[in-house]
Amino acid sequence: MLWIGTDTCALGPYRADLVETYWRWEQDPTLLVGYGRQAPESLEARTEGMVHQLRGENIRFTIYDRTSGEPVPAGVATLLPDHAVRTAEYIIMLAPEARGRGLGTQATRLTLDYAFHITNLRMVWLKVLAPNKAGIRAYEKAGFRTAGNLREAGYWLNKTCDEVIMDAIAEEFEGRSVVESLLTGN
Repeated sequence: MLWIGTDTCALGPYRADLVETYWRWEQDPTLLVGYGRQAPESLEARTEGMVHQLRGENIRFTIYDRTSGEPVPAGVATLLPDHAVRTAEYIIMLAPEARGRGLGTQATRLTLDYAFHITNLRMVWLKVLAPNKAGIRAYEKAGFRTAGNLREAGYWLNKTCDEVIMDAIAEEFEGRSVVESLLTGN
């Protein structure tokens, strides 16, 4: 089941049957560096965590790559909402084999579309380590802007680095909305 998408990327439900796939992606060393996490996680711990995630209030999507026709799981996008102020933190994880093809930008844009037009959030923000230039470019292409830095708040390859805070607001969401297209038939 796919909720919203384009010809090449779609968002669908977060799925318990994909826990081992999610876990495999999370063990990729480049992802561990990007998240600033220092240790891999066991499959048992990840499976236990999945139970809690499925019951939580966060909005989670499986990202699907549709470039080959058949949707293939390619990552996870998460919104951590603060309902009192109608904002959410955004987190994305792409499979190693899905990176470098614009899929992260497309998935991020679809997530913003969902956040603004279905969940009715007014702002979505994220943190990214400053040396992650590819991630920053992808976020900018999807509609995020730099809001500031947390100085020396992270680590990248055994060196301290800044975390860049980026945000996107509903009134600045530009371009085609997949959600609006579903409602209007355009």
